[in-house]
Amino acid sequence: MEVNVLNLSGKETGAKVQLPEAVFGVKPNDHAIYLDVKQYLANQRQGTHKSKQRNEIAGSTRKLHKQKGTGGARAGSIKSPLFNGGGRVFGPQPRDYSFKLNKKLKQLARKSALSYKAQENNVLVLDEVNFDTVKTKNYVAFVNALNVADEKTLLVLPAYNNNVYLSSRNLKKAKVIAASDLNTYDVLNATKLLLTADSVKTLEEAFAK
Repeated sequence: MEVNVLNLSGKETGAKVQLPEAVFGVKPNDHAIYLDVKQYLANQRQGTHKSKQRNEIAGSTRKLHKQKGTGGARAGSIKSPLFNGGGRVFGPQPRDYSFKLNKKLKQLARKSALSYKAQENNVLVLDEVNFDTVKTKNYVAFVNALNVADEKTLLVLPAYNNNVYLSSRNLKKAKVIAASDLNTYDVLNATKLLLTADSVKTLEEAFAK
């Protein structure tokens, strides 16, 4: 698939870039995408949730009243889960939600997500993206020139660029990452995928195996 290369003003430079079939033209595997996104979201969870069981509650362990003859239910200590302020039964405990996926499956998932974006014509290739200073209005002008200001965009750079990243950080619908940090969730979460010509080469080297 061949696409025109644009500059920061949204104008065609006259150059064209071939999106490699091995990365942007594979048959998408929905189950691989599901697993990779599930792992990504699981890794975002801290797993620090915690509730106290009855053995962790501060309180007396004396028996509240005699076992029989009161007409009411049997009652043990005030720390019983049945009482207000008592321990919780089977409450959440700290745990690790992460799980392992094979490297080839994760690569297939990312290539599938990129192929979906290419099939939908939602991939824009830029000559180069760089700002002299950190200014949000520079990034706003950039996405306005591309007519994607109202859409979720993911800009993939060949390497981390501090000025571009900081200029986009205050915009809810914009995200900037390095090609080495590309993940399935971010690709699918964005409406438009913005790549530089060098990013395409980097992705090809990483995934076209």
